[in-house]
Amino acid sequence: MEDLYWDGAFAIARRLRAMQPNADLGQVTLNMIYNWVVALPDFRDDPLLANDDLLAAIYQEWYEETHPL
Repeated sequence: MEDLYWDGAFAIARRLRAMQPNADLGQVTLNMIYNWVVALPDFRDDPLLANDDLLAAIYQEWYEETHPL
């Protein structure tokens, strides 16, 4: 598996989708996303670099993967 960094929103979202298959995205918070990301075994970035924009981008990628047009 590839190493994950904050700028890889799509890769992180796909990994979260696999690790949290029953997550109700309507109930998922940015704090939950943060905790799940930093707990991923292949996450290699500095957790302190997280911000709402990065977390929202991960959420958006995850949402778009599970709700295609």
